[in-house]
Parts: sequence; structure tokens; C-alpha cells
Amino acid sequence: MSKLAPVPQWRWSGTRALTAAEGPKSALGRAFAGSSPLRRLDWVLLVTVLALSLIGTLLVWSATRGADPRTFFVKQMLAIVVGLILVLATSLLDYRKLRLYAPVLYVLSLLGLIAALTPLGTPVNGSKSWITLPAGYQIEPSEFAKLAIILMSARFLSDARRPGVRPKLRAVALTLAFAAVPLVLIVKEPDLGVTVLILVLLAGMIALSGIRLYWLIGLAAAGAFVVLAVLKLHLLRAYQLSRLTSFVHPEANPRGSGYSAAQAKIAIGSGGMFGQGLFHGQMIAGNFVPEQHTDFIFAVAGEELGFVGTAVIIGLLAVVLLRTLRIARRAEDQFGMLIASGIAIWFAVQAFINIGMTVGIMPVTGLPLPFVSYGGSAMFADMLAVGCLQSVTAHRHYSMFN
Repeated sequence: MSKLAPVPQWRWSGTRALTAAEGPKSALGRAFAGSSPLRRLDWVLLVTVLALSLIGTLLVWSATRGADPRTFFVKQMLAIVVGLILVLATSLLDYRKLRLYAPVLYVLSLLGLIAALTPLGTPVNGSKSWITLPAGYQIEPSEFAKLAIILMSARFLSDARRPGVRPKLRAVALTLAFAAVPLVLIVKEPDLGVTVLILVLLAGMIALSGIRLYWLIGLAAAGAFVVLAVLKLHLLRAYQLSRLTSFVHPEANPRGSGYSAAQAKIAIGSGGMFGQGLFHGQMIAGNFVPEQHTDFIFAVAGEELGFVGTAVIIGLLAVVLLRTLRIARRAEDQFGMLIASGIAIWFAVQAFINIGMTVGIMPVTGLPLPFVSYGGSAMFADMLAVGCLQSVTAHRHYSMFN
């Protein structure tokens, strides 16, 4: 009986083959390895944003419960899912590469703003800010213009070759010039809320860039002159003036221009401490508050969740702001600091204006509440901004030799 031939002993060079069970575990391990950006994400920020978005979806569902749920609830849930994908995709990108991609987003936002002013645009509440897409979807280019202006301003106001130096007057001039183009298009729509937000955003980023004090004073004086000229030359539309007038004198026209703000305050006041219960708000059920699923979503929270519910929402927004400021403070360079600071100004000012106009301390401007109000464009833009924040914090220890 002959001997059996010996079985060849194969020697593996490199990693061994993975079994079916080990494959997913190994992939997950690599995804969260010490060198992976996913391990260094700000998970507190991400969980807070997700909590705000889910609360907002419930409020949108309640505000639109008389309609087909697929029209608003399903679309909002889909926007959150796509938004989270955008967050993860952007966070994997080293934020220093955003210098290269910022002009692309800037040009795309300009094309969108121009398209909104053509017959492709759809007028909504006196403003031609929307582009209607197939299947009933709409896109608002001005939402993406906010992020584009932040990235372009951070690009000009930070010097990649000489980090830490003060921006020169040429850099400030380029920042204002590039921001002026989308700003003019937004004024043309017109969208007063976004215009005010972008002006405050620019002022804040220029001030934080380290510009010399006398230049900052000069820019503030020039801005005050522009505002005065707009008022003196009567450049505001009639409905914009009526909104400002109703804010100064809310009792003057409670059934006309002041109706929205008056109804929103009544809804919030009727909620009391703990609210009437989710899906049980009487004013919301009767659609007495105009735009209650978008601009006045905070009124839904006030009536149905009460003071406690609105305090939770404000608290979550405060956590988002504090984590954003933390990312700005810990950024490795001025470019990352300015990106995070610009996003912090964006979220803080927009949330303050939205809540302020609902409770009657700010004029009605049509700005949504970040992560809470209904709207795919706003959700996508907000999530892209969160992705940029995650990129800044996840790539703080990035090295070209990694």
C-alpha cells in the first residue's frame, strides 16, 4: 500500500482569509479603528442633531395630520436619512480639501439662485425662492448659499501658507465681493430673512478673522449706511414693510399682516406648562397658525408640548451651539475655526430669529428652525454643515504621512 502524497502546506503572506462571520466584524473594526475619522466624530453633536430632527418630524406630523402623511411625514423622514448620509460622507473628507470644493458649491448655489428667478422658479408667499422638481419636490437654493458663503469666506479670510496672520484688506474685499453676488440674487427674490442672516454671518466671520479694529469699525459704518439707504429709498417690498410695521405695532392689524404672529403667540400661551399633548393641539388641528409646519413649527411645540417641551428644544439647540463653538475653539488652523464659527453664527442667529418671531420679539422673516422645521433643502443644508463640523473635529490630528 503506497503512502499518500503529503498535503501541501500553504503559507500565507499578508493577512489570512476571513470567514463569513469575521468579515463584517473586521470591516466594522477598521471603520472605528484609532486612525479612522469615524472614531473621532463628535457623537454628542450627532445624537443631539438626530434628536432635534426626530422631534421636529413628530411636530411636522402633528401640524399636517389633516393631510396625507406621505406628503410631509415620509418626505421629512427621507430628508433626515439622506441628511445623515451627507453628514457621514462629509465627515470622512478632510476639511482642508474644502478649500478646493468651496468654489464648486458656490457656483452650484449661484446657478440655483439664478434658476429660481427664471420661469423655473415657483413663487411662494411673495418670494421666488423655490425650484419645483418632479414628483412634487422643491429645492430652495438660498439654503445652500449660506454654506457656500461660509466656506468661501473662510477660504479668503485664512491664509493656508501663513497660518495665524491677520487677513489683509484685499482678503476682506474678496470676501465681500464674492458674497455680494448671491446676496444680490437673494434680495432680488426677495428673501429678507436670508439677507439679514447672511449680513450678520459675514460681519461675524470678518470680526473673528482677526481684522484690525479700525477696519471693522469702518465696515460697521458702511453697513449702517446701506441699511439707512434701503429704508430711505423705499427698496423694501410692501409685504416686507407690513411685517416690520406689524412687529413695531402688533395691535395695528391683527387680522392682516400681524395675524401670523398673533396666532402663534396664542398657540404658545394655550400650551401652559406641559402642553395639550402631542397631536392634541386645538389651534394646530384647526390650522389657525399659518405655515405651522415650517416657519411657525415652534408654535406647534408650544401648544402641544408646553413650556417644558419648548425648553427641551431650546436646550438641544444650545447643545448644538456649544458643541459647534467647542469645535471652533479646538480647530487646528484658522480655516477650520472660521468654518465652525460661521456655522455657529448661522445656527444661532437663525434659531433666535425663528423663535423670536414666534413669541413676538422679532419680525416675521420666514426663516425655518434648524433641524426642526419641515423642508428638504433646509435639512440637507443643515446636515451638510454638521458634516463640515464633524470633518473639522475628526481630522484635527490629520497628517499627510498617515
